[in-house]
Order: sequence, then structure tokens, then C-alpha cells
Amino acid sequence: MHFDIHHAHRWDVSPREAVAIQRGLAAEVRQEPLPSPIETIAGIDVSIRGDLAQAAVVVLRFPTLEVVDRAVWRCPAPFPYIPGLLSFREMPVILPALERLSVRPDVLVTDSHGFAHPRRFGLACHLGVLLDRPAFGIAKSLFVGTFEDPEPEKGSRAALVDKKTGEVLGTVLRTRANVKPVYVSVGHRITLEEAVDLALACAPRYKIPEPTRQAHLLSRDSDFGF
Repeated sequence: MHFDIHHAHRWDVSPREAVAIQRGLAAEVRQEPLPSPIETIAGIDVSIRGDLAQAAVVVLRFPTLEVVDRAVWRCPAPFPYIPGLLSFREMPVILPALERLSVRPDVLVTDSHGFAHPRRFGLACHLGVLLDRPAFGIAKSLFVGTFEDPEPEKGSRAALVDKKTGEVLGTVLRTRANVKPVYVSVGHRITLEEAVDLALACAPRYKIPEPTRQAHLLSRDSDFGF
């Protein structure tokens, strides 16, 4: 499955150059409604062991959450771990995995932040902008922003905001009752409300919604050497 790359750039860059690329591309992020109801959603995750990285993509039919396609790609980790620059460590592994799909997903969801990022350009934004595809991020831990705890019931939510500016960065979402929430933010070509609704619809049983949960399991699958 071929994906056109928009705003292509080098990946073998210094951290300072990577920050400059993020700042330049952040202006391309669009928060807008999905063009039509979705039929498929792809979860994306990367596992790293030693100096090897393995990306996994699992495509699920929506809303049944039946797995319809999956792909992996393994290669040397291309970039060091630097907070705020995750996309430069993971995108060069994710893109070849996506090319191995036979089904083109309507929406991409990453195990990471999107707009909830110091430069408003986390991995979900980078992926969405480069592919010009709807994308959003579901992260398990807080990176930037402050919030008031949502109510303990499943489906409860609270705004994740920049304390200095008051800008809404994402939503803190309770996907299971009395369990720590996840952090949802826009990547590209989707509204925050739509991203939150999809995240909740994709979490019928577990805290982590099925697309990224399935991708995480596959990224660590011993059958693929991990």
C-alpha cells in the first residue's frame, strides 16, 4: 500500500534541526471534521529493544473492531531517545510498516501525543501531516499541560490545557471506571471531539483502546524476533 509523502524532509538530522522541522511543520496541522464516517482505523506502536526498533500497524474495522490487516517493520533505531523528538525515533520505522499494508485505513491512531506537545507537533501530528491523513494520538502518560481529574466513571473527560495560555491541548479521558485516564490529542484532519469519541468507542474492555493495544502486542510479538 503506497502512501504519498507530503512536506518530505531528512531524518538523519541533529536534535536542533529536528526541533526546527517540527516548528516549521506545526503550521500545517489542521483540526477539521472527518470528511466522512470511517470504516477502518489503524493503531500504530513501536517497541525498541537494544538498538533495534519494531513498528507494528494493526487495522481494525470500525465499529466492530475486527482485525482486518496488520504489518510490521524492524530496523536499527534511527534516532536517540530525546523527549519531544519521539517522531524522529519512530517515524522512519513506522512508514515502511505502513507500506506493507493491503488495506488503507481511514484514520491513524498512535501510541503517543499529537497536539499536546511543547511545539504542538507530536508524533501523531508528524504522521498525519506527512501522509495528509486523519490522525490522532492516545498517550498513556502526561507530557505537557494541566488538568482537573475527570470523574471516576467511564467516559468522563476533562480538558488538558496550557496553564500559561489557556490553550486546549487535548482531552483527559477515562476509558475504564476507576482507572487512570489516557490523554487524547489531535494529530491532523480530525477534531478533538471526534478523536475522543473514537478513542472511547474503541475501548470496550481495556484502558488502552483496541487499535493501539493490538499494535503494542504485535510490536512485541516474539514471532517477529522481539
